[in-house]
Amino acid sequence: MHHILICTTSYPESSHASGSEAAGSFVADFASALSEHARVTVVAPGTETSHEKKGNLWVKRFAVPSLPLSLLKPTTPSNWPAILKTLRAGQKAVREAAEEENIDHIFALWALPSGYWARRVAREKNIPYSIWTLGSDIWTLGKIPIIKSILGKVLHESSKCYADGYILADDTSRIGNCPCDFLPSTRTLPVKEKKVLSEQPPYKLAFLGRWHPNKGADILVDALGLLEDSHWEKIKEVRYCGGGPLEAEIVPKIEALQQKGRALTLKGYLDQDEALELFMWADYLMIPSRIESIPVVFSDAMQTMTPVICSPVGDLPRLLKGCNIGVLSDNSSVTGFAKAICKASNIQPSSFITGLHKTQQQFSCKNSVKFFLRNLLVSQNKNPIIYGKR
Repeated sequence: MHHILICTTSYPESSHASGSEAAGSFVADFASALSEHARVTVVAPGTETSHEKKGNLWVKRFAVPSLPLSLLKPTTPSNWPAILKTLRAGQKAVREAAEEENIDHIFALWALPSGYWARRVAREKNIPYSIWTLGSDIWTLGKIPIIKSILGKVLHESSKCYADGYILADDTSRIGNCPCDFLPSTRTLPVKEKKVLSEQPPYKLAFLGRWHPNKGADILVDALGLLEDSHWEKIKEVRYCGGGPLEAEIVPKIEALQQKGRALTLKGYLDQDEALELFMWADYLMIPSRIESIPVVFSDAMQTMTPVICSPVGDLPRLLKGCNIGVLSDNSSVTGFAKAICKASNIQPSSFITGLHKTQQQFSCKNSVKFFLRNLLVSQNKNPIIYGKR
């Protein structure tokens, strides 16, 4: 049985993490599913140093000054001491895990800093490593000249690169000068019953995400404000869930719509059970992003057979045009998204069932694990456990 070391900066400290930790949630689900086929040791940040073992899965946490790490910004000088302390602690933890265990492969989630840690330990211990990139690796850090150079080396020297989006995979390949495969990031929702989609209006609409400009949280609120009475007659209720930096702008606008009698419910971040309840309730999930690859909530929607209303960004146009799973807006503007909502209100959600079934199979945590393991076996057959470039 292979022993795989996963080093990551995203891993929830509880099985029912809030929606603010969606990325960590799917990492935990991936690690759990992988442990059914291999021994897995996860090295991740935590509020304190700790070890936890469950079956073939061992989680080793290294203490960091603050969580989540995404709040630490290199552009803010006051964050530098915490960033440096976190980088040293992570490197030390990955090295110690590789020394204590008989590791066959290191899987870094994500390229930086996890991939950098993996590369250094791989060189020292002669262990191959692979990397799973996110948009923040390539589209944010990849724009900084010095960091882009380090990123390119980390990607190029890995035995395999993955990305959680098609466009992202192409961009990763260019920066690393190496092949990169699409590997969907999806958490496992405990769906226990068959979804029943409405056959006629009024329909139930949902939004779950960070209230951040990239996620278009403000676009959605303003789009809802453009809907006329005749449009709202076809909407039973809109549930607007999440939280983030745009709260001061969004909450007053939602309250103003509520005062007009609009069927709009405001909720905060949701844990996994609450998120599942939302998706099972909704006839449509709204994804109004300005910048996106493939959000975790998209795979949640596919698992729960929920059609989507999406902005035409990232890989969403490819996914919606390839399979009939929802409505794509003409553009990412407020007016464009409002029109998409109106269009969806005139389409039976049940008409998307065939496309949803097809896409559901692709966006499965078990399928992602199987794809990763197949590639791992192929790469080892071509180049047995030995460190080095392709």
